[in-house]
Amino acid sequence: MKKEEIHFGDWKRILLGNVPGEFMLEVFLRTIVVYLILLVVIRLLGKRMSAQLTITEMAVFITLGAIVSLPMQAPDRGILPGVLILVCVLLLQRGLNYFAFKDRRVEITTQGDVSMLVKDGILQLDEMRKTAISHAQIYAQIRAKELLQLGAVKRMYVEGNGDFSIYPSSQPKPGLSVLPSRDEALQRQEEHADNLCACTNCATVVPPEQARTTCPLCGEQNWTYAVQ
Repeated sequence: MKKEEIHFGDWKRILLGNVPGEFMLEVFLRTIVVYLILLVVIRLLGKRMSAQLTITEMAVFITLGAIVSLPMQAPDRGILPGVLILVCVLLLQRGLNYFAFKDRRVEITTQGDVSMLVKDGILQLDEMRKTAISHAQIYAQIRAKELLQLGAVKRMYVEGNGDFSIYPSSQPKPGLSVLPSRDEALQRQEEHADNLCACTNCATVVPPEQARTTCPLCGEQNWTYAVQ
């Protein structure tokens, strides 16, 4: 469109664009047809598409959004090319799932793998770096399970689809508190472990005499009280 054709207050152009008003009815019909076809494709993609998404599933959903927009709105584009692309995406995703089922390496490459974030109350810093998950994110997930310190966590994983799995310890031991630092009132109610300190970086628990030096696990020297 040339700039001289653009006029402020041209409500017909603003509301309808440069297509005849009759095209609105066509848009309505196109939308219904494409929407119904899209529902069928998503149903055939499997139940995972309505749950938490893996990397490939998220890519498919973004692709589906790009595919269906033109057949619904562009008057010079037909519906059938969009349907053909939808079928191609369906076959591609089903094919990836098939090969992922057959080969573990394909599954890890396309859908990601599980990572251990906490082991026996200790933060696994290398895995946290790989997965780009912060201390605050881990603490929030642990608090959501009504656990108040890391010593009560046997294992914590982040799954390939981004979900967190937390397994409490059957015999909790002293560990680093996961309460927010600004909640001083609740922190005062915590039961401090006698003669133990916790590293604020990796949650390693040591006696006070060892807390005068760097942490034996991560090399940091930031200590706080351990919680029973």
